[in-house]
Amino acid sequence: MQKWYSIFPKSPWLSIYAWIIFCLLPFFFIFRSWSAIGISVGIGLLLLFFISYFFSFRSKSGLVYMWVSFEMVINVVMTLLFGYVYFSIFTAFFIGNIRNPVGFFILYGLHIALTIGAIVAGFFIDIHLFLTQVHFVIITVIGVILMPFNLYNRGKRENLEGQLEDAKEKISELKLLEERERIARDLHDTLGQKLSMIGVKSDLARKLIAKSPKDAERELLDIRKTASTALKEVRELLADMRSTKLSDELLRAQQILAAAEIELKVTGSSVIAHVPTNFENVLAMCFKEAVTNVVKHSGATVCHVTIEQSEDRISIAIHDNGSGLKGMNAPGSGLKGMRERLEFVNGTLRIDEDNGTKLTIEMPVVITHQS
Repeated sequence: MQKWYSIFPKSPWLSIYAWIIFCLLPFFFIFRSWSAIGISVGIGLLLLFFISYFFSFRSKSGLVYMWVSFEMVINVVMTLLFGYVYFSIFTAFFIGNIRNPVGFFILYGLHIALTIGAIVAGFFIDIHLFLTQVHFVIITVIGVILMPFNLYNRGKRENLEGQLEDAKEKISELKLLEERERIARDLHDTLGQKLSMIGVKSDLARKLIAKSPKDAERELLDIRKTASTALKEVRELLADMRSTKLSDELLRAQQILAAAEIELKVTGSSVIAHVPTNFENVLAMCFKEAVTNVVKHSGATVCHVTIEQSEDRISIAIHDNGSGLKGMNAPGSGLKGMRERLEFVNGTLRIDEDNGTKLTIEMPVVITHQS
């Protein structure tokens, strides 16, 4: 159940001002009677309704249904005695926040039946009173019918979205575990056999030193070659593990910008062809830093990313519509690191302040040989 201070809830149906009006209107209907007994009964029912409403939000067990039942009874009595039908909107809102399907549909159907029945009976008791507010009564009935379903479905959707986020986290954890296992397998396949071979050849060389120095020297050369091969394979494995693709960083950028409520518009393809891994890694890291700066410093609502690749150059332009990255040149802004990375691959970084900030990353294409 929701917290007690949600007695004036945010709702797509009614603003806070409408809720306040529905709380003040009962006094108008009650004091119309000009009877001390009638006014006392009305105020008592009014207090009892809000007490029930308060405890219905605080309750977390079957007592919820008891308090809601009290509210529905008070709705009926207020409608018959004073012609005040609008408390049913409060009850409808609360019923819409009940997550138990059985409890929701039972209370929903019961509330509709009691509300309509009380209104029909009210027309027979005092037709003039209900005719003067018939338009508002119709709106109230429509709200009682539609509001709970709207809130119930919205709650289900939010619950499903929460489950989806949990599933995404679990998938990420499984991917991380799978990657660790893959790294363990690669290290085992890369080093296991060669280290075993080095151990066997070392024992053989030790035995041959006295008997046949030449054979021992040959075995030591084999050990040296095997160790060099293993070292090369480990370096290649680590380089592959450290590599970052631009397409992967673009997906991460979409998530980060969406979380910051910044719209991302992409022009061009993020698939970089025939470029060495270390070059694409530099490009992806610079792009990541640029997007981080947009989120931290720009205050933008839209970020345009334009990716262009020609035969001899690659450029990525990150253009936001924010107030400008005023503190970008300060230590720790990341610009220095971006420039250092780009200098390593003969690339450049250009910053333009025009209708926001535009960072242009350029680097030459070094075409790899394709088999």
